[in-house]
Amino acid sequence: MEKYEGYNLRFKDALVGVQFLFVAFGALVLVPILTGLDTSVALFTAGIGTLLFQLITRKNVPPIFLASSFAFIAPLSFGVKEWGIAATMSGVIAAGLFYVVLSLLIRLKGEGFLHKILPPVVVGPVIMTIGLILSPAAVNMVMGKGKEALYTQGQSLTIALISLSAVIVVMMFGRGMLRLVPILCGIAAGYCASLFVGIVDFTPILSAPWFALPNFTAPVFKLEAVIYMVPIAIAPAIEHIGDMLAISNVTKENFLKNPGLKSTLLGDGLATSLAGCFGGPPNTTYSEVTGAVSITKAYNPAIMTFAALAAILLAFVGKLGAALSTIPAPVIGGIMLLLFGIIASVGMETLIKNGVDLAEPRNMIIVALIFVCAIGGMVLDFGAMSFSGVGLGAIIGITLNLVLPKTKHFDGY
Repeated sequence: MEKYEGYNLRFKDALVGVQFLFVAFGALVLVPILTGLDTSVALFTAGIGTLLFQLITRKNVPPIFLASSFAFIAPLSFGVKEWGIAATMSGVIAAGLFYVVLSLLIRLKGEGFLHKILPPVVVGPVIMTIGLILSPAAVNMVMGKGKEALYTQGQSLTIALISLSAVIVVMMFGRGMLRLVPILCGIAAGYCASLFVGIVDFTPILSAPWFALPNFTAPVFKLEAVIYMVPIAIAPAIEHIGDMLAISNVTKENFLKNPGLKSTLLGDGLATSLAGCFGGPPNTTYSEVTGAVSITKAYNPAIMTFAALAAILLAFVGKLGAALSTIPAPVIGGIMLLLFGIIASVGMETLIKNGVDLAEPRNMIIVALIFVCAIGGMVLDFGAMSFSGVGLGAIIGITLNLVLPKTKHFDGY
């Protein structure tokens, strides 16, 4: 067992770092695949984002890896279709700067204010809406909608079921490191099934060079994208706090105190803004990698340096990006059926673990209005800006939590 002793660069840890990237790889590439972004860019920005995070938290670097955030799948998909990648990236940069503002407020006022404006009664249902809003996209992928020219609905359902079954089996019966890569196992099983059916087109792989620059996209400022994206950052900001608590428990080192949320949120935010500068998805701390740290007892943060460097190198392998682009939609759809449901379950767990009493009228009102306004498709359009989806739900939840009085039976959060 290795004791956490801070950052210690040892090249013998390089192989372990590559192994940790393998753990994160499946979830990392799913976000760009689902949102229309470039997978190679996502690999590159995950790598440089992790290195930037380590630079900012250099006094006491937590052994974590930053990569594509699932919370941003819906807004990224909408933004890319509505405004294009370049304009959407201005929203990604702004979301990262929102983290920076939170880190500055924590530095000035302490962590207490964060729990005051974002208690579990708000955070739980907001996280739940992320998974519930995304669920129709997963179902459409499983049903093969929009892809009828390539394969039948029966083929689509069969492949999706194989992918889903593989993920479930690995999650339930996998041991050790295998249990940490259910997404990769699901993709592998679904891809093999797709090969058997004959719906995989290898043309992109054959025509792609071994070395190729990722399709970097420079951001273009668009106010609508900024306003639309920033509220979404509330949920992953809370997720970040949970992940920092988890890695602290694993390593027996209090990262919430040193380097503290003021530094880790700053690192996460700047990494997300940096990703937006290249056309990559927002970053977040990866709980899969935290799980790998727990199993291997490899606490040296330098391992994540090697994982980051490996991600950057793989970003320039043209055939890898081409291979990822050949994964049929039902393969991803089958996995998403479960993962989007898990996201919703995490929100439910937040309410349960913190003992949020939904019989309390105040709590019931907050949760109910977050759900209906976010999932029901409500849009508040103020001309220059509009709010909808998860962002609208978060704003409504925060506002109600601040203005609704607490009854004498309310025990806080």
